[in-house]
Amino acid sequence: MDAISQLQEKVNTIATIAFTTIGTLQRDAPPVRISPNYPESGSGPAPAAAPNPNPTPTPTPTPIADSDADFAKQPKLMSAELVKAAKQFDALVAALPLSEGGEEAQLKRIAQLEAENDAVGQQLEKQLEAAERELQEVRELFGQAADHCLNLKKPE
Repeated sequence: MDAISQLQEKVNTIATIAFTTIGTLQRDAPPVRISPNYPESGSGPAPAAAPNPNPTPTPTPTPIADSDADFAKQPKLMSAELVKAAKQFDALVAALPLSEGGEEAQLKRIAQLEAENDAVGQQLEKQLEAAERELQEVRELFGQAADHCLNLKKPE
């Protein structure tokens, strides 16, 4: 894989990690009270519950301390993964060859490559025209051959 493709792949990896991190933090973050004066959602009067015909005791859910511990670890793990991908990207950038001669030399090289490209393009145009002429000749010869074959066979 060439250097540019590796850089593109690494940028995609960094973007994926960033979006996943943000999405996970949004999904798993515990609610935070905005202001002490602002009522929490669901803190209003609760609607009256319909009487339960089968009064069986239901266990009250207990908060899981592990999920809080996992949530506290997630940002650290995800940020470490993001930093690792960024360092790999930096290493790929550092491995790129340095341009020699500065911007002026690069512009000169670009002009040279464009001239070569134009010359090759003109050669290809000439070859294409020659191939089209040859194709036309072959079609004409094929048509003539088909006509001769039809003329040789006399209807009975």
